[in-house]
Amino acid sequence: MVWWDGSGVCIFAKRLEKSAFCWPRIGPVRVQLNQAQLMALVDGLDWKRVRPLTVKAPVFAG
Repeated sequence: MVWWDGSGVCIFAKRLEKSAFCWPRIGPVRVQLNQAQLMALVDGLDWKRVRPLTVKAPVFAG
């Protein structure tokens, strides 16, 4: 995997022992993954099923 982190190009390699990667479909549009989706992809999980959770800000503190 090769990606730009904002300061340079990063190269990452991993081989799964028992499962396979769920790669994005190849097409004319680039795919952008958030951090959680990237970690799911690297762990061999279906990254398309990862959705951000809505976290409510606290109403009252202290």
